[in-house]
Amino acid sequence: MARSAKVQAVAVSARSVGIALSFAGSLLAASALLATGFDDGAKAGAAFDGTWKVVIITQSGACDPAYTYPVRVSGGRVSYAGEGGFEISGHVADGGGVNVAIAHGEQRASASGRLTASSGSGQWNGKSSATACSGRWEASRTS
Repeated sequence: MARSAKVQAVAVSARSVGIALSFAGSLLAASALLATGFDDGAKAGAAFDGTWKVVIITQSGACDPAYTYPVRVSGGRVSYAGEGGFEISGHVADGGGVNVAIAHGEQRASASGRLTASSGSGQWNGKSSATACSGRWEASRTS
């Protein structure tokens, strides 16, 4: 493979991974995410505490088609349970309503939806300076 072709392949791969990671992280967080309207921040959403597997599916835009991420909910607060530099802020409401904001470098995403005792789903959207994407997320409780 010619040097310029290798450089282009690496650049495309790095861009795809960066976009995918940030959007995936956001969706991931979205699956077990921030609450809209709860009274006791320390206990709200605690029924959803545990580890969740979140699958983020891109339905629109030039992002990778799907990603799976681990998310942790503790005391109703959502955090990323994997490796990487994601900033996730969100909560799960007592009724299971979730909203989350995610950032990874210049990339931003938000997600909302609903969790039940063992699963969840919702919508996400995100953008970077290069592209915008959106889709859905699905979550399943792993512990």
